Amino acid sequence: MLHKVVQVRLYPSVEQQIQLAQAFGCARWWWNYALNKSIETYKETGKGLSRAALNAFLPALKKSVDTVWLSDCYSQVLQATTLNLTTAYKNFFAKRAGFPKFKSKFGKQSIQYPQNVLIVHGSLKLPGNIGIVKAKIHRAIEGIIKTVTVSKTPSGKYLASIVTEIVRVASPTGEGENPVISEGKIYGIDLGLKHFAVVTDGVRVSKYDNPKHLAKHEKNLKRKQQKLARKQKGSISRNRYRKIVAKVYERVSNSRQDFLHKLSYKLVSDSQAVIVENLNVLGMVRNHKLAKSISDSEALASLRASVGWGTFTNFLAYKLERKGAKLIEIDRWFPSSKLCSNCFYQVSEMPLDVREWTCPHCNTHHDRDGNAAANIRAEGIRMIKAEGSAVSAVGGEVSPILGRKSKFRHSPVITEAPSSAL
Repeated sequence: MLHKVVQVRLYPSVEQQIQLAQAFGCARWWWNYALNKSIETYKETGKGLSRAALNAFLPALKKSVDTVWLSDCYSQVLQATTLNLTTAYKNFFAKRAGFPKFKSKFGKQSIQYPQNVLIVHGSLKLPGNIGIVKAKIHRAIEGIIKTVTVSKTPSGKYLASIVTEIVRVASPTGEGENPVISEGKIYGIDLGLKHFAVVTDGVRVSKYDNPKHLAKHEKNLKRKQQKLARKQKGSISRNRYRKIVAKVYERVSNSRQDFLHKLSYKLVSDSQAVIVENLNVLGMVRNHKLAKSISDSEALASLRASVGWGTFTNFLAYKLERKGAKLIEIDRWFPSSKLCSNCFYQVSEMPLDVREWTCPHCNTHHDRDGNAAANIRAEGIRMIKAEGSAVSAVGGEVSPILGRKSKFRHSPVITEAPSSAL
């Protein structure tokens, strides 16, 4: 099975906007209530609340005088909220994400429909009272619709992310066997700060500059943020101007996404495998000397402002999977910058300010990033061969001795607290 996501723009009527606002409010309230209940229960008993235990609160809440308005919300929206909360807890205990946070009405609003969403004459039919919502469906929706997430951005736009499931044809090699990769180039990519990505196919090295989207809008954004700060909190004028600031951020985000999509598509279109380093982006963002360059932002509180290394890797992964090619991630501790790609001599130190160096063993002069990309590519090819897949040496023959043994990290152990049923 292959899952595909298509995001479309929605244009709800005024009445539908009111209904969506009520659904957003119900889902947000239930998330905060369930999160608070989970925290209190854990403090009292040392155990968390399961998905079934949380959903058991809903019937009583819908009958209560204070929260009877919950019964107006489509029931599966609230149940999907419960599922998302328990998933957030699992990701936290698995150390894949931070602790779940309470939601604000001033942030991005969203609800999820797990089923019963239909495409009707180019529009989206949502279950419950909302009905058919006008949509801009810019491409064909392939496969079976599984879930649809409707969201409202801070700038006031309505979007729907449609997740579909596509049945893949079985591989001729049979299920469970290693695939044979035999067509296209093999790219090694070194992600950096001076250049967003340095790419080699074994013959030539290409450098793609960091577009620094936020830096281009920095003056405009600073001016608008200062004007927003001078407006009275809670006023209609402040709420209206908050959307103007949000539109600037949205423009930056769209520019960054466009750049990442175009670059990832360019690399995937003629490749059989792409090899990257498994970088600890979160740890690098916490480094105050590197954070601004990595995040391309003055607001470094989270990876949402990242220049896009993680997003770029995700784009490569799903595009390659859709094509039947492979994304290989090598260990982050692999000495790609310290290793001579010609004679494999490894230097002891390589400071960040050294952009070019000469190997003391074979006197080969290296560009730091180009040499790192070549070593990443060679290590990736070694890993592909080690797992038994066949690769063609597009871009020149690659000797097996070029690779070095990787040190894989162990998968984090899930330490989720035991559930307490009501």
